[in-house]
Amino acid sequence: MDFALSEDQVLFQDAISGFLADQAPLETVRRIAEGDAAAATGLRAGLADLGIDQILIPEAHGGLGLGLLDAALVAEALGAAVTPVDFIANALGALALSLAGSDAQQSALLPAMAAGEVRFAVALAEAMGVRADAGVTEGDDGLNGRSLFVQGLPGATHILVVDRSGALHLVERTASGLDHGPLATIDRTRTHATLTYSATPSQRLDGCAEPVAVVDLVVEAGHVLLAADTLGAAQAMLDKAVAYACDRKQFNRVIGSFQAVKHLCAEMAAEIEPARALVWHAAYARQAGLEDAPLLACLAKSHLSETGTFVARTATEIHGGMGFTDLVGLHYWFKRIGANRQLLGGPERVREKAARLQGWG
Repeated sequence: MDFALSEDQVLFQDAISGFLADQAPLETVRRIAEGDAAAATGLRAGLADLGIDQILIPEAHGGLGLGLLDAALVAEALGAAVTPVDFIANALGALALSLAGSDAQQSALLPAMAAGEVRFAVALAEAMGVRADAGVTEGDDGLNGRSLFVQGLPGATHILVVDRSGALHLVERTASGLDHGPLATIDRTRTHATLTYSATPSQRLDGCAEPVAVVDLVVEAGHVLLAADTLGAAQAMLDKAVAYACDRKQFNRVIGSFQAVKHLCAEMAAEIEPARALVWHAAYARQAGLEDAPLLACLAKSHLSETGTFVARTATEIHGGMGFTDLVGLHYWFKRIGANRQLLGGPERVREKAARLQGWG
């Protein structure tokens, strides 16, 4: 049995990484993070031409018909380049529509998503726990309430919303009674928003008998994709730390020759390598429908949250004072890892879910 990536998967990820190295260097990331809308649009269009938005759309609807592992490989490449695009939100929208949309909803939206005419934002944070000042309810007049940490709103035409009962809703971006505002986070490479609903019309995703189970599947996929994004960002920070240690000199010696620095780099590498296997296996398990897929998704998200935090801190430490400067730009990776840690549940909450799945809670 072959436990490695296929040749096609390796080539696909290399194509994404090569495009990002050419089209999304740090200077471009910095410009987009500071509000350059034209650069953001051009980068998003280039990635769309490579087919990343079609990965989880079935071939019958014009997509590539690939699986979550392929999407995770894209997320890993995007994380490594701290790419300022909202790939995960749109991917989760496509997955939810494929799993729970009616025939009419799928026929209307999935081909348009494959063509780039429809993009999704996701309001799923409340699926992992509702705050006192948030949560959405469905009434006779439509949706009412508030969603926090909405991902992918710029450029979105539709929003995937989970309500307090666990049902999924499609809300058009221009729907009446929908108000939005920015939600500031430490991560400047992606946007987050707050949505307020006041008798907002919506469509239920009603193409399946168990909508709550679909929410769980979509959140699990989100956990895997966020873990993959963190994996890519952590590997990039390790690579930057090693390169800096091989170049920076103190006492007429490169600091990479000092035993303490060697140990720090070795510790980061030792943390990342098994984490990579965990992320890939969690993605494969969800894609193949294995029984332990929900548990593996939780373990991948929680473990990568901790591993990413360790690597981010250690790589910054190796850079010394330069690690805090905008010139080096290490903070973009540092903050992206920090944001991924909390999105769709921090490691403590996700481990609590893992404990319940094993009958320990």
